[in-house]
Amino acid sequence: MAFQKPSHTFTKIHLKALHTNNFKILFALSFTVFINTLSFAQDIPKKGKTIERSEETLTINADSIIAPELSEKSQDTTLTDSVKPKKELLEHTVKYHATDYTRFNKTEHRLYLHNEASIDYGDMNIKAGTIIIDYTNNTVHAKGITDTINGYTQKPVFTQGSNVVEPDSIIFNTKSKKALIYNSQTEQGEGTVIAKVTKKQNDSVYFLKEAKYTTAEDLDDPEYYFRLRKAKIVPGKKIVTGFTNLYIYDVPTPVALPFGFFPQSEKQTSGIIIPSFGEQNNRGYFLQNGGYYFAISDYVDLAVLGDYYTNGSYGMRLESTYAKRYKFRGNVGFRYENLINSERGFPDYSRNTIYNLRWSHSQDSKASPNSRFSASVNLGSSKYYRNSINQINSGSFLNNTLSSSVSYSKTFLGEPSVNFSLTATHSQNTNTETINMTLPTFQGSVGRIYPFIPKTGTKKGLFQNINLQYSVRGENRITTTDEFFFKSEMFDDARAGFQHSIPLSTNFKLFKYFSVSASTNYNEVWTFKTEKETYNAAEGKAETETLNGFDAFRTYNFSTSLGTTVYGMFNFEKEGKDRKIKAIRHVMRPSVSYNINPAFDKYYESAEVVNADGLTQGELDAIYEGVDLEYTRFQNGIFGSPNKTFSSSMGISVSNNLEAKVRDKDSTAKEAKKIVLLNNLNFSTSYNFAGDSLQWSPVRMSGGTQFFNNKMSVNFGATLDPYALDNNNQKIDKFNIDNGGSLFRLTSANLTTSWSISSKNGKSRDKSNDRGIQENIRSGGRDDDMFGVSEDFANQQFSEEGEESDGAENGLYSYSIPWSLRIAYAVNYSNSRRENQISSHSLMFSGDVKLSDKWSIGYSSGYDLKNAGFTYTQLRFERDLKSWRMNFSWIPFSDRTSWNFFIGIKSSMLKDLKYEKRRQPDITL
Repeated sequence: MAFQKPSHTFTKIHLKALHTNNFKILFALSFTVFINTLSFAQDIPKKGKTIERSEETLTINADSIIAPELSEKSQDTTLTDSVKPKKELLEHTVKYHATDYTRFNKTEHRLYLHNEASIDYGDMNIKAGTIIIDYTNNTVHAKGITDTINGYTQKPVFTQGSNVVEPDSIIFNTKSKKALIYNSQTEQGEGTVIAKVTKKQNDSVYFLKEAKYTTAEDLDDPEYYFRLRKAKIVPGKKIVTGFTNLYIYDVPTPVALPFGFFPQSEKQTSGIIIPSFGEQNNRGYFLQNGGYYFAISDYVDLAVLGDYYTNGSYGMRLESTYAKRYKFRGNVGFRYENLINSERGFPDYSRNTIYNLRWSHSQDSKASPNSRFSASVNLGSSKYYRNSINQINSGSFLNNTLSSSVSYSKTFLGEPSVNFSLTATHSQNTNTETINMTLPTFQGSVGRIYPFIPKTGTKKGLFQNINLQYSVRGENRITTTDEFFFKSEMFDDARAGFQHSIPLSTNFKLFKYFSVSASTNYNEVWTFKTEKETYNAAEGKAETETLNGFDAFRTYNFSTSLGTTVYGMFNFEKEGKDRKIKAIRHVMRPSVSYNINPAFDKYYESAEVVNADGLTQGELDAIYEGVDLEYTRFQNGIFGSPNKTFSSSMGISVSNNLEAKVRDKDSTAKEAKKIVLLNNLNFSTSYNFAGDSLQWSPVRMSGGTQFFNNKMSVNFGATLDPYALDNNNQKIDKFNIDNGGSLFRLTSANLTTSWSISSKNGKSRDKSNDRGIQENIRSGGRDDDMFGVSEDFANQQFSEEGEESDGAENGLYSYSIPWSLRIAYAVNYSNSRRENQISSHSLMFSGDVKLSDKWSIGYSSGYDLKNAGFTYTQLRFERDLKSWRMNFSWIPFSDRTSWNFFIGIKSSMLKDLKYEKRRQPDITL
């Protein structure tokens, strides 16, 4: 019997989008295979006859498919052909199934599969309530089943691999390879396209009619969407639409475009960054943070941003992020602002240029275990953060220091190991504008060597523990100011040198309970600049001349220490009584150290007296007696100068730790609960045996503890001086107690505490990953929000997904209000010269209040208790609008009074659809 010859090949019709980085493929469908699959060799039933079967499996090969024309003329056809046969179309087993029936109608030339119908071929599968294959019209129609109870059920589901499409129905023409898809929902990029009718023109072009594009999660009732009346889609590339406008809860808005273009690339793409706009009183209207994003490659990108003010001020930012998996990652940024105050011709007119350079680089530990490169750079104008008018720097203007470090280190394994590192450092005081740099610092060391270690067993005793090391440190140190930064003058006073150190040490036990350590250290310093000092007799002052050339000095010292640990236990339990406090344990670690530093006066000499013509011998003798002319040519060296006087001193220190065992509130607990009363309480002082006066140094006390399950930490310190003051408030060589006072004078004290608390049903939110906090850290600021955070809402990613709701299911209100509060308190007391005053006294606080799942309030402020005034204050309001977000930040007072309002879509692809209004602070430079 003759069979119909398959005449079509695989054709893609609909493929559910895979969610890649940003953009996905829209549609792909494939049904031709099912036509070919079901053209199988079997007895065609007579008209009206129904074949019912639950499942059949059929394997088709070339022998079972014979064209009708060929079968009719088979007697006259050559059985061999020199043309190589084509690859067979079907290579897999075909399975089809229907719960109710599988029926072939010979008159209509249709195959019907009804109720839970499915067809499998390779990795492709189609399931639907009903599948109809029409051989006459070359169409496949898959649809659901409608009944009066459940409505429309068993909608078609087409699956190929991991791709899934779920429309209401599908009609596919196997000859033209075109398809009509009704009421489909398909992921496209970060959003979803919901289309009433989709026409597949070919594998790469689709046309939509009356479609919606949205990033909402609730696709049955999206809170917003773009209405696409007519659109064309090129999968993986773009969506082009005619007139489109924004709908919010099915209400049209005037936000519309005559045509729209949505790029749908699977890779990062370059594009324009829409700026924010606003107004400032003394600089006019402005555009801020607008520019262009360059997607250079998969490993590096670049954002070029700019600001412009109508009074002529402008700014520029270059931000780049780079990464290579398992190798390294980092970011680099350069910021520049040219700020103009007032108008040209007015007395208060001024122009100021500020800049800032930041670079952060980290290396993956797996990339090279024996070498490492890292960088953390933050340098530029000292007044940059204070004078910058870009909102992104609002949380960093209180920074007092800028610091940088770029380092490379390498270890050569062996016995002993050898290490070296090269580091460039930078430290900048933004108040004094003083800059200290090392370009570079070289450090090398050889691992510890034990010359008397036994070949077997562990090392014990005085001799076996003797060890020595070698280390070298070289520096090129530069001190300059903002005025000469990055100019040739900054190198004029640069100083370079090397310091070699060889420590020899050992340790052992004494009388079983005492630990003894002893060490001696040899130092050699090389320098390339020395000084020659002369005394100008005519002008009565010393003059210094810098000499270039190699020179060196050598020193050594000796030290030893003796320490032990004493444990004390105070039990409060008595037989038959269960007390809340069961015991207190006191751990005390006293230690005594002794240091000898010889005098190296051979490196000291007397300054030459010059311009002494005309002076008598008596006048010269008076100069020598009245002026200290002794100096060393190594003074002001980067590694110090050799000791001039002999030093022999003893150090005494005691550290304490207190812990308590208390009854656990949990009655089922078998062991007592341990709590810390004092983490540490330390006392230290020293006595100089070689000194002529003031031999005792002040006693320094420090301590710290924690309360409330480690939520509150307290640290304190004080300095106690045993010597008295005279009437001029100068320290004298007389004990204070012998001068009619107490045993010690309290010369300084400090107390700092921080407390993080939250409601019972809330958590103190960890903000370490927030974009605003990270911006503060990169700018050299605090790692919390005590001084506020960046207000660049348009570039901020808000992601608090996954947090559990504390309120009603709809998230609009809450019967409980989670909150968190962070408090920092600091006070400093000074009384070194009978000032008896509080030098600083401040309280800082910040926190969050979550009014509902959608509403939250944040705040940062402080109060200066000494000067009776509030410090920098920032109020933040956030509203989660599902697919949108709204933010409002307000600085209510101070010279930086400002506010910033923002509303925009969360999706990164549509983040430029936003509205931002701000009132910037009127900063006068």
